[in-house]
This record gives sequence, structure tokens and C-alpha cells, in this order.
Amino acid sequence: MGNGIAHVFAQNGFTVNLVDVNTIQLGKAMATITKNMERQAAKGTITEEQKGQALNNIKTSSSIEEGVSQAQLVVEAATENIDLKLNIFRQLDEAAPQDCILASNTSSISITKIAAATKRPDKVIGMHFMNPVPVMKLVEIINGYATDAAVSNTIVELSKQLGKVPCVVNDYPGFIANKILMPMINEAIYSLYEGIAGVEEIDTIMKLGMAHPMGPLQLADFIGLDVCLSISQVLQQGFGNPKYAPCPLLVNMVAAGKLGVKSGEGFYTYTAGSKDLVVSARFKK
Repeated sequence: MGNGIAHVFAQNGFTVNLVDVNTIQLGKAMATITKNMERQAAKGTITEEQKGQALNNIKTSSSIEEGVSQAQLVVEAATENIDLKLNIFRQLDEAAPQDCILASNTSSISITKIAAATKRPDKVIGMHFMNPVPVMKLVEIINGYATDAAVSNTIVELSKQLGKVPCVVNDYPGFIANKILMPMINEAIYSLYEGIAGVEEIDTIMKLGMAHPMGPLQLADFIGLDVCLSISQVLQQGFGNPKYAPCPLLVNMVAAGKLGVKSGEGFYTYTAGSKDLVVSARFKK
């Protein structure tokens, strides 16, 4: 997600500092951005000159302090771990200029809770981009309890400058996107778990019957089953409602390291260089 967000900002003329404490990950991120921009150029969606300028707009840093010292906006895109995010925001609050807006790309964690770890809760907001960021138009903008209206308006206008469609929501578990999506994915997993239908049948019914571009089980693999589990747990704990409890099959798959695309296997198996959708041997009839 981080490299996709950097890609979109840089392509739209913004100067970007891409920050990661792991220099190897920074190298991989830049390689991914370069590859994706080369694909855009080959398709004619951007020119070679635009590609070169966009890449020149991106600098990398392994230091938060160095990376955000002159920032007007920081978009955090670390993994969905509350302790990690709170620690990052404490560091950002100390290192970034006082008027800098601090945004999180979190898909479920409370913006209000993140903001409370800083001395500028009025300048903390959610910018939930969809994956893949260069392609997907939506930005779910989440106002925390203390987010200033002017900050929210600024992020709405900025999202439009990126060619995105901003939708503003309030800060409750799962916001809107995942409050609706995750129960659907969880129900699809339950349907498989209970033997009601197989992987292909579940996904085909939702694609052809409900006009979804991707079935819920394939989408879960794409998101990452560990992320799906984490969001489901946030919903269950946040609302105190057992209807959000993650399916035991999902829990077991995450425990077994079957996380979807990122691990090479989830409900489907994934082979580098292949676009074939192959149901995991675990779920073949």
C-alpha cells in the first residue's frame, strides 16, 4: 500500500519522501513503483517524460525524523497493528512540523485512538486508499472525534487532486468499507466451512449473480487472510457483537500461515508469473 500511495502522489506532481526503517524494503518499493510506471507508459496512460518526472519526485529515507522534517502531510501505511501504529504516530508527532497533517491508511483501527497518542489530535485523519492504489478510485476519509473540519476539507480536496473520489465517514470500527465487506467475506468463509458450497461455487455466484468483479474468497486472499482476521477482531471487540466473530476456518488458516496471495496459498494457490486461478488442494472436491 505504501508504494502505491507514493506512486499516486508522485505521479500527480507532489514531492514524496518514502520512509521505511528497512532499506531492503525501500529498494523493493522503488522497484515496484518503477515497474508499475513502466507498465503505464507502455499502455500510453502516461508518457516517458511523465514517468521520469514522477520517479524523480520520490526520495527514500530509513529515518522517520529525516523523512518527515519538512512534510506538510504524512500518510502512514504500516501493517494493521495498533501498538505499531501508536508508536509511529508518537514519533511522527515529535518529528513533523506543527502544522503537518498526520493521516493513517488504516482499514479498521480507530483514528480517535491514534490521534490520542499525539499532541495534535485535530490534525489526525484517516486516508484509507484501496488496493491497488494507482487503479482504485476510492479514498475513504475518516474523521476522528477531534479532527478539525478544515483538515477534513483539505484532505477531500487533496484526494480530488490525486484523481480519486473521496467519501467522508465517521470513526467507528471498520468505518464503512470494512464494516460491510468483512461480514460478507466472513460469511463466505463460513459457507465453505459448513460445506454449503465450494470455493469456486461461492465466488462464481457472487461474481455472476451479484456483479462483483472478484469473489469474496479470492478477494480475501488478495487482501490477506491475516488482515481479514485482524479487521474482524476489531469489529467484534469494537461493537461487542458476536455476529462479527471470525470463522474458525479463517483463524486456523492464519495460524497455519496460509495468508493468501502474499504467502502463495489461501483459498487458491498462486504461482509467480501465472494468472490462472487454481483452488487450493485443501479445498478441492
